[in-house]
Amino acid sequence: MKVPPPSFPHPMKSRQAMKKKIIFWLLTFFVMNVFGHEFWIQPNKFMYKRGETINIKFLVGQNFKGENWNGSKEKVKSLNLFFDDVSDKNLDDNLSMIKGDSLQIAMLDEGTTMVTLNTKNSFIDLEATKFNDYLQEDGLTEALEYRQKNGDTLKNGTEYYQRSVKTIFQVGKKMSTAYKQKTDLPVDIIPSDNPYNVAKDGNFKVKVFFQGEKLKNAMVRVWHKLDDKVTEKDYTTDDDGEIKFFLATGGEWMVSCVKMVKLENDPKADWQSYWGSLTWGYY
Repeated sequence: MKVPPPSFPHPMKSRQAMKKKIIFWLLTFFVMNVFGHEFWIQPNKFMYKRGETINIKFLVGQNFKGENWNGSKEKVKSLNLFFDDVSDKNLDDNLSMIKGDSLQIAMLDEGTTMVTLNTKNSFIDLEATKFNDYLQEDGLTEALEYRQKNGDTLKNGTEYYQRSVKTIFQVGKKMSTAYKQKTDLPVDIIPSDNPYNVAKDGNFKVKVFFQGEKLKNAMVRVWHKLDDKVTEKDYTTDDDGEIKFFLATGGEWMVSCVKMVKLENDPKADWQSYWGSLTWGYY
């Protein structure tokens, strides 16, 4: 998530006004740090030769610049690999209980390969204003409108959240269909074409599913990193759960989306959120 720089007042304005603005920005920055972190799968590169070791990290951060997660095998609900028309649903056996552990695999066959991770729920209790700001920032308008309609805007936000992330990488020159396989991820972001079979820059489509159904009218962020420069743009899915954007066949790409659901009669949390992302790249 992009964090804007603080906008300080003119030197002639009062110190009190300056203090208020600084405090407001710090609060906003805190909200973005608590909830605005993207989470994604990051191979050490995206294009491999057959038999090469593939080191996959799970990163959290802002503006497509991440640090290693502090999770381990105990945080994993599912960790799967998809290749051609087969899948390996026991990849978590390759993770340890050490926090921040990564995944190392080697593909003996050529083809487009996908790895998916679904984490177990975590919980957070956030002060009302910070929670409202977070909903606004991430385009979770249904949840925000519910709070406004039901007089909950002064109520703390209590939430379970989990990650639904995937990465697609290429081994050798053979193209295969793993990229378009549906998964058991609650939020599943599926490209319309193999990103490694794109001949030139041009329009590209991805479709977002939630619990197997097309996710309509959802905010989707598209990130592009090239030579340490990161660009980001927001889109809204159409009635088919689809967005279209301009794809340059260089650098790294991430598409992310959040879906939030109201919980009923849960003793601890009012909301459940699912944070989805998809990454691929050209190096």
